[in-house]
Amino acid sequence: MHFYRSLNPIKALTFDLDDTLYDNTPFMAKAEAALMDVLKQYEPLQHIQLSDFNRVKQHVLIDEPDIYHDVLIWRAAAIRRFLMLNGITDNHKLEQITDLAMDEFVVWRNKITVPSESLNTLNALAQKFPLAVITNGNADIAKIGLEQYFQFSLRGGADGLSKPYNDMFTLASERLNIPLNHILHVGDNLYADVQGAINSGMQACWINEFDIDLYQQRLARVVPHIEITQLSELNNLL
Repeated sequence: MHFYRSLNPIKALTFDLDDTLYDNTPFMAKAEAALMDVLKQYEPLQHIQLSDFNRVKQHVLIDEPDIYHDVLIWRAAAIRRFLMLNGITDNHKLEQITDLAMDEFVVWRNKITVPSESLNTLNALAQKFPLAVITNGNADIAKIGLEQYFQFSLRGGADGLSKPYNDMFTLASERLNIPLNHILHVGDNLYADVQGAINSGMQACWINEFDIDLYQQRLARVVPHIEITQLSELNNLL
């Protein structure tokens, strides 16, 4: 545990989910593969590739730059446009396929195995502090087995603008009834989590699992209060 700034007394912690409490890469890959399998059931999509879909998804973002705040809405919009570009234009069929693909994506998106280290750390911290989730993703804490540790979960789009905007940090403080400067936010992303938390008035803990040099990182516009390389180091706060 490395300290960059002095800490106010910590009265609550908020957590990012993806790549903070678990490695999100393999789970997202399975969810995207499941989505593509649904689309490939329809003419003329049998030979489409994920890269084809992702190009359309990026064009949707270019056309609707604010859509990224809610990743579920963004993905659904990308599916509809992808279908239309491939000749599926009937409104009923568009909505039917989009719903089926999104349902399958969400099912697999929440087939996440959280490491025992994360579970043990959350369990220990929850005995002393109120905990909450602030995520830009769409994992459901109830479906991935984390609901018992957290007071609530806030999601970009549904609960305000996504990190690093202040919305969810401020809302978390209000719902916890604890001042921002006495909450420690824990996350892996230097921009969304660290800069977002500090700019909102929270304290920030950066989880640097790859042990990289903070000062060599392009996204390091502000330094966190604490840097850790594994979640279990938070037990030092107890």
